[in-house]
Amino acid sequence: MNQAANQSVIGIGQNKNSFDQTLCEDEAKVILKQYGIPVVNEIRVSTLTEHQIVTQDNLLKEALDAAATFGFCLEPSKQLVVKGIGTKFAHKSEMGLVHVGIADNDSLKKAVNSIIEKGGKELEGILIQPMIKGKRELVAGMFRDPQYGTVIMFGLGGIFTEALHDVSFRLAPLSDWDIEEMLNEISAKAMLGNFRGEKAVDKNQIKAVLSGLSNLALQSPEIKEVDINPLIVTSDGELIAVDALIVKGSEKKEADTRPYVDKLQLASLFYPKTVAFVGASGTLGKWGHMLLTNALSGKYKGSIYLVNPKGGTIVGRHVYQSINDIESDIDLAVVTLPANKVLDLIPQLKAKNTKGMLLITSGFSETGEEGKKLEQEVVAKAAESGIIILGPNTMGICNPHIDFACSGAHVHPLPGSTALVCQSGNLGTQLLAFSEQQGIGIRIFSGSGNEAMVTIEDYMELFEIDEKTESAVLYIESVKNGRRFFESAKKVSEKKPVIVLSGGRTEIGGKAAASHTGALASNSKVTSAAFRQAGIIEVKQPMDLLDMSAVFSSMPLPKGNRVAIMTLGGGWGVVTADLCAEHNIEVPQLSPEIIKNLNPLLPDYWSHANPVDIVGENDPNIPKVALEELLKWDGCDAVIHLGIHGKRIFVEKMVDSIAKVDPVHSKESLEPMKKMLIEFENEYISYVIRLTEKYGKPVLGVSLLTDSRSRTLYRENGCKYSGLFFPSPERAVKALSGMCRYSRWLKKSSV
Repeated sequence: MNQAANQSVIGIGQNKNSFDQTLCEDEAKVILKQYGIPVVNEIRVSTLTEHQIVTQDNLLKEALDAAATFGFCLEPSKQLVVKGIGTKFAHKSEMGLVHVGIADNDSLKKAVNSIIEKGGKELEGILIQPMIKGKRELVAGMFRDPQYGTVIMFGLGGIFTEALHDVSFRLAPLSDWDIEEMLNEISAKAMLGNFRGEKAVDKNQIKAVLSGLSNLALQSPEIKEVDINPLIVTSDGELIAVDALIVKGSEKKEADTRPYVDKLQLASLFYPKTVAFVGASGTLGKWGHMLLTNALSGKYKGSIYLVNPKGGTIVGRHVYQSINDIESDIDLAVVTLPANKVLDLIPQLKAKNTKGMLLITSGFSETGEEGKKLEQEVVAKAAESGIIILGPNTMGICNPHIDFACSGAHVHPLPGSTALVCQSGNLGTQLLAFSEQQGIGIRIFSGSGNEAMVTIEDYMELFEIDEKTESAVLYIESVKNGRRFFESAKKVSEKKPVIVLSGGRTEIGGKAAASHTGALASNSKVTSAAFRQAGIIEVKQPMDLLDMSAVFSSMPLPKGNRVAIMTLGGGWGVVTADLCAEHNIEVPQLSPEIIKNLNPLLPDYWSHANPVDIVGENDPNIPKVALEELLKWDGCDAVIHLGIHGKRIFVEKMVDSIAKVDPVHSKESLEPMKKMLIEFENEYISYVIRLTEKYGKPVLGVSLLTDSRSRTLYRENGCKYSGLFFPSPERAVKALSGMCRYSRWLKKSSV
């Protein structure tokens, strides 16, 4: 029904500056119609004629004449909607200026009189519309996000818009793929099909509406916001916009004063040949000691210099009282001096042709206005001197490819292809530690800190051109330039996956992020939409970051989202199948050929279905043969196998128990059993890796049990891919889901 609810989810009519201009509803519809958006037929009865105020009697007469144009009173089924309009009326329904279901002249007169009374001097006209009936109401709109620019919105409309928030967003310009994704994302998408006796919505019309809004926004920068609500679906599936609002105005944007960062110079900071620790300390627990000892404890081959005004020795090495005393140039200065001493340091660094400063020190923009001002002064002076600043307020960096570890966490992960950047240093170093423990290789790590000069956008542009980076993993709480981040991330995604955990998604998290980084987070729904549109795989938990990096760095991409499941027990298979359904992964039925090939291997009571339950058989060849049969099958794109790996841990525990209580069996006599299981497990891992190479499909394992010797990744010399084993089905399914989403995005983005 045409309720003309005027409920807006995009802030129409709120927080307007003095230059904003809200158009009357009929004026807005004239513009929308020019961009192919279907609007209701209507007649405006004006309160002014040649600058003369129209009398109430004349208004009533004109309203009756307009109503007659739509066949009013001639056909009993014809009903009208009568609205009072004016540039001050952003929420007409709430002001009592909308009357629906007008069925006779008396009702029409009462509606007009009421509108005249309630509209007062700000009433500019009365709209007469035929009442459009339909059981479904949609909403569409456009607004200018301060971070990401032009955003298009679509979703469930009418009185439910604000209550349910069932809407989807994308950044303009929109592609056909973007529109298709928007329709799939709303929870009420079933309403777009045949619904309660009414035909399915004409999706070409939805496309016309959203494309029209996109084109309007791009061609008319003076338009800030558009709100079409409700967009009624008729019983024939046609769309008609019965209410619309357009706001014109200019947006004030703060200019980004950060200097340009040369990407090759930025890359060189992770390959320093000479490093000076300015503020080196011999005191345990101080940053000047933690960073220094971390760098020295590895196999870094470059030259390291220690600087402290007191001179002497620290960790048995000579300490220079000033950078000026160092004989050579300095590639990277690691600075832990107090914030108020950093400005005076820059001329000395310039004299040593320093390329970059890793500014660990806090006390800058995260502390407030004074700190922000000091930060800006430091950045400006460094830029004049040709010095790139990483930080400030950072936990450090590392590059395992040259054994350079310079972070607060004394961990040394393997060299690899996963680039890791975190706006939270603590979270970053925890992920680094997990990488080291689980054998996940790292390209570089950076705790980006306040991003006073080098921002997350700079890192993205660097990863696009870095051949050794095969996946980018980010923890971000805010971006400095949302549109630039979106564009750069999209370019990276076309070549390699980008995985992001976004902090500050909730109101409480947003406040914490602002206090942490001194930056305001953009609307989380818009941010998530921008991520999806750019091909970013967004995760919700820190561990998911490295699980995703593990699969992308060790597995081929799946060609589709169909998975075969092989399990050592029925329950795990059921749980995994449920998880797959929840993550949009298909678990197809086995083909007759696959069942025929598996029958000789398994007892008669095996599941004969996907998941394939190999029912705990002890023959070590069964899981190998069954796994290969599933990988041969062209009906699946990936395989998850559960419970084969990790059996050795149960056997080891069983052997220890037997040796303690059964005098017939000594621990030594049981050792061959343990050894046999270890050999089988190693052989099975190797076999899985070879099958992955042979069939080019991802194979994800779930361990029966894990211990301190268990890892996520197992490498084999000469093999492109690795053995991959997760401790739980949830983590395996979520990781595969990320791969499927990325594979699907790549296919669509290349069309």
